[in-house]
Amino acid sequence: MSLLRRFRKILTAFVLILVLTTTAACSGATQAKQPTNLPAINRSAEYSQLERGNTRVGQDFGTWVVQTGKGMVQDAYVRDNNKLGVVVTRQVRPNEVKPLARSLAQGFHKNFPNQDLTVLMYAPDKKLILTARYDVQSNQVEYK
Repeated sequence: MSLLRRFRKILTAFVLILVLTTTAACSGATQAKQPTNLPAINRSAEYSQLERGNTRVGQDFGTWVVQTGKGMVQDAYVRDNNKLGVVVTRQVRPNEVKPLARSLAQGFHKNFPNQDLTVLMYAPDKKLILTARYDVQSNQVEYK
């Protein structure tokens, strides 16, 4: 039973990666716009009350990540159109975080091209577990 459950979770991770990559590639790649001045958030507010981005395009992409990543992504936010923070759910196994970060970096690059990008992966308790940096010149993702 454990083997079947493990296989199902790995298969789910790969399906999500495939969906994120193809959806981002086929969605007509929204071009990044100049940041708009949105109201500042109350810094004492709970984490769950943060907006999904500090630009309209960033908010749209953060919302799309959460909606598309059902079961794997608990929350997402975009800052300055070059930083994506993702809180994964408890269903995401540690060995699934890196492939998920890579897929998110690729989709993020398609929507915000021509710039270096950072994907910050957080555990459900909001602790940083992985940083993926996409270098536009080398077209490579570096993990820290």
